[in-house]
Amino acid sequence: MKIVVGFATAGRGDLMPKVIEKLSQQLRQPDAIYVCPASEADYDPSKNTGFAIPIEVVKGNKGLPAQRNAIMKAVTDADAIVFFDDDFVADRFFLQEVEALLKNRPGVVMVTGDVLADGINGPGISYEDACQQVDQQGELPVERVENVFNAYGCNMVVRMQPAREWGVWFDETLPLYGWWEDVDFSRRMAPYGGILKTNRLRGVHMGSKSGRTPGQKLGYSQVANIVYMMQKGSIPTDVGLVRISRNVIANAIKQFKPEPWADRRGRFIGNIKAIGDCLKAPADPQKALKL
Repeated sequence: MKIVVGFATAGRGDLMPKVIEKLSQQLRQPDAIYVCPASEADYDPSKNTGFAIPIEVVKGNKGLPAQRNAIMKAVTDADAIVFFDDDFVADRFFLQEVEALLKNRPGVVMVTGDVLADGINGPGISYEDACQQVDQQGELPVERVENVFNAYGCNMVVRMQPAREWGVWFDETLPLYGWWEDVDFSRRMAPYGGILKTNRLRGVHMGSKSGRTPGQKLGYSQVANIVYMMQKGSIPTDVGLVRISRNVIANAIKQFKPEPWADRRGRFIGNIKAIGDCLKAPADPQKALKL
């Protein structure tokens, strides 16, 4: 089985080489690593010279969905792509367990793992702390597998045969960081097999604040992207409305005492603009780019 790792990266030129270097500790090495940077400044391959694993730098349009699609187009013969965020550190068993699960469960089309710690809703986790938490993990636990609605984009395994056969791609209408692109992609893969979460895939998501979408643009995407998915039918209306409500309420309340790392006021303004636009016309996620 050929398994490759894919990184779509932006704004983390110092972090990306470190995350790649950490993959050298995998008990089952990836057959190749594909990196699609948003710009040349976002990844310097010379910082990973002498690396035993082949590293391919792929060019693509800027935006997480477009960059992931560029990787999928470049990977013509792999059985699976493991998409990691550029701020995710996997434990040493990760790829070994990916291979075992995909071989033992041929009907599975996507897999996601346990996030041991997630800095996305906090100030973030340093690379050093992420590595320490991962390295402290002992032997693998007794397997626990569950069916899930979607894979989490920071660690997302895609079986490529059904994706190729049925033409499932990330939706490039979703700009920038591609809010909920992982949910959208997962739901469009779901008709072709199972989507599983397993406790034997483990890692830490740093939630780095560099490279993130600014407040108003993110707030717009939190509404417009989900309405767009509801309108095209990739997610149920009730699921979408619940998530939109949570986003808007959280931003409305927290704008008065925001976290230091979050522009809640900007997000709330973006939410309101998107709601207004979506009431007047079909959702257009691309409008976030104009804010």
